[in-house]
Amino acid sequence: MAGAAEYANDPVAERDFYLGLLDLVAAPEPEPLLIQALATIVASSGARIAYLELRDLDDDPADGRPRYWKAHGCTDEEVASIRASTSRGIIARTLAEGRTIATPSAVKDPSFRDHPSVLRNDIQAVLCAPIGQPAFGVVYLQGPQAGDGFAARNRNAVEVFARQLAMVADRLLSRQRGRGAADATAEIRAQFKCDGIIGRSEALARVLREAAQVAPPPITVLITGPTGTGKSALARAIAGNSARTTGPYVDLNCAAMPDSLLEAELFGSEQGAYTGATRKVIGKVAAARGGTLFLDEVGELSLTAQAKLLQLLQERRYYPLGASAPVTADVRVISATNVDLKTRVAQKAFREDLFYRLAVITIEMPTLDQRREDIPDLVEQFCRDFCVRNQVRILRPTRRALLACRESLWPGNVRELANAVEAAIARASFARAEMIDEHHIFPAAERMHDQPTLREATQRSQRRVIDEALARNDWNITRTAVELDISRQHLHDLISSSGLRRPDAPAPT
Repeated sequence: MAGAAEYANDPVAERDFYLGLLDLVAAPEPEPLLIQALATIVASSGARIAYLELRDLDDDPADGRPRYWKAHGCTDEEVASIRASTSRGIIARTLAEGRTIATPSAVKDPSFRDHPSVLRNDIQAVLCAPIGQPAFGVVYLQGPQAGDGFAARNRNAVEVFARQLAMVADRLLSRQRGRGAADATAEIRAQFKCDGIIGRSEALARVLREAAQVAPPPITVLITGPTGTGKSALARAIAGNSARTTGPYVDLNCAAMPDSLLEAELFGSEQGAYTGATRKVIGKVAAARGGTLFLDEVGELSLTAQAKLLQLLQERRYYPLGASAPVTADVRVISATNVDLKTRVAQKAFREDLFYRLAVITIEMPTLDQRREDIPDLVEQFCRDFCVRNQVRILRPTRRALLACRESLWPGNVRELANAVEAAIARASFARAEMIDEHHIFPAAERMHDQPTLREATQRSQRRVIDEALARNDWNITRTAVELDISRQHLHDLISSSGLRRPDAPAPT
């Protein structure tokens, strides 16, 4: 192909450039895609140094090394220097602002000339374009010779190239994730049916392995974990993989049941057992005969109710209210709680003998913070489920929305995430949006095109890095800028855009 100088006036070069773009569409994997992409952009731009990187959702933003990258004309030291600017410098600004950064000479540009890596490598002409909106990669180019900048035609070509590459790369990365190559749960899912439990993390795989072991025998299982972690879903999966899978599955939320009604709800009642009892009522234990009884929030039972439940587990029989003869209980009991029952036992708020009856096997559900890699899968599944349920057009989340969800705190765990996605679908449908974006899930979030921040570039870790560096240097701007390898002015900009304030500074008026 022709070099950068001839590109605009050479129809053959232009044809070859677009043929190169078409070749990208046929790439079967990310690795061949990057090889073809790098060859195309180097040939069309005439760049002396070129670097491409794609960051997948599973990449660690603090690692600094993306899963997929290729370089041309670079020494190992230069590649390391270029990659270091993913968190600070030219690449960081490109990712953060979602726009192309171009300078005829980085060593003379006030925005970059104070960077040690720029001075050390005498970096001149640079053209850096984002891949995707929001950006999940970059095309980084350095000019063919010192002092020569990239012409406007080069910039246009690179931006066209980056847009085409973004569409193909996003499809390939999604396909890679869908293949389950990094699915820690794949092996156990072949033995344990649990389609309703979404995720592929090792933390979830551990839970599924434990559940698979206890599912076949009719032993009593206690599932623990914070609210919203999916205890009910796991209980249903255990029941579905047991010898009682053809029997009924009956659940009872102990926290939602007043103590005065719990006995009748659990054991049933005979006609005339109490005032207003005009007919016989079948209790949950009888309804679950031959199947599974799931007692949710069992830690909320009163001591009186605990005594009756203990009798059921010990003797496997019970008395309906008003009955003179006992009834045999043919149920498997699975219970769940979000409180620490051992602490409740120590506080004399929960019977120790009942605790040991319930906790023959205990399975602890991980929090969403312990299985962050599952969040994108959960969000995508919730989107599909809620759209079908509400009979609205299927909406997919953007990459930025998935990244924002993965990096956010979810104290309410899976349940809170599900509620946030459902609300986002309502907002996006009302706005007739094509996809669910970050501001649909987080209404207070800033739009990318309003006031650019580094949140998208470093997945919410940049602010923490800057804050910790400032604290280590007692808010000495010069020392902090040197440590972070950025200019003083850039650091001031980051402090301002991140909303950071010196601890002893007076509050703004």
